[in-house]
Amino acid sequence: MKHILQKVTDRFFPGETIEEITDIKSGLINQTWKVDIAGAGYAFQRLNSGVFVHPGIIHRNLDRLKHFVDSEGMTVRMVLPMATSDGQSLLRVDGEYYRVFPWIEGGKTVDVVENTNQAYGAAGQFGAFTRAFSGFDCQQLESAIPDFHNLRLRFSQFKLAVKNGNPERIVASQELIRAISGHQHIVDLFDKMTGSPHYQVRVMHHDAKISNVLLDKNDRGLCVIDLDTVMPGYIFSDWGDMLRTYVCPVSEEEADFSKIFIRKEYFEAISEAYLEHMSDILSEEERQSLAVSGQILIYMQAIRFLTDHLYDDVYYGAAYDGHNFVRAGNQLRLLEELQKFVRPERSYNTVVLS
Repeated sequence: MKHILQKVTDRFFPGETIEEITDIKSGLINQTWKVDIAGAGYAFQRLNSGVFVHPGIIHRNLDRLKHFVDSEGMTVRMVLPMATSDGQSLLRVDGEYYRVFPWIEGGKTVDVVENTNQAYGAAGQFGAFTRAFSGFDCQQLESAIPDFHNLRLRFSQFKLAVKNGNPERIVASQELIRAISGHQHIVDLFDKMTGSPHYQVRVMHHDAKISNVLLDKNDRGLCVIDLDTVMPGYIFSDWGDMLRTYVCPVSEEEADFSKIFIRKEYFEAISEAYLEHMSDILSEEERQSLAVSGQILIYMQAIRFLTDHLYDDVYYGAAYDGHNFVRAGNQLRLLEELQKFVRPERSYNTVVLS
């Protein structure tokens, strides 16, 4: 790998050689390394061309967002890809696409939320990010991953996998298939929300996990990072992803489902920080939906994991046999814990927490 990264280095830093490479393992889509060159650190990233089929879309979107920030005179911290001397920020090397980002000294990322300060700091950054672009025309953005958070489509793909997937895995997964199918009402909720004029299309990050926020040494949020998935979307995308990945003490990899539960103080930290930035620009319907809209992303992830399992792990891959089956069960359990935790018939501001 070093010889390929050196080719990238030659384009961005002619005449320099790599001093050290550190593999950054937190991303599920792209591959990232911290690369030290001439005493300074940089983030080198290889785009997953299987996911980002048209990588030029990403850079056009970033250019449009930066232009908006500059034209409005706003101070929105955005970690953007660097450019070569001839103005290129997206390089094709040995058939793959690479970018280079500045390494933010004093910033850190974490893979699992360790305390409520981290949850608060991260949620505040995602809220501030969407708010900053509340005056931006979302039609200017292209979808880097079309239908990324389209639950209706993901449910249709799941039903096809139940018919056309690996026959042995389909038979062995019947109990989990029935359990997931029993929550189809969440797909109906998704349809109602996306079809309602009360739910606004906004600039959303679409991957609001904790590792996509830089924190300082005191766990205060510095800025949102990994902007490749920034696209037009609905409030449930980032809100749901935060609930999915912050409020449970274990990750989607945990096979012992007894460890899966909702931490009330983390839920409250996310709510306070996010609404601090977003409350006055949300419609009443959007505010009331927050208690239940978190279920959309959790349910969608359960569906996607099981769909991949039935198709022999072609999308996410698997570290062991049944890996995505376990992940799907994990997310289903988290969904059920969240459903017990809130009363969906109540508005968010008065929701009763169990």
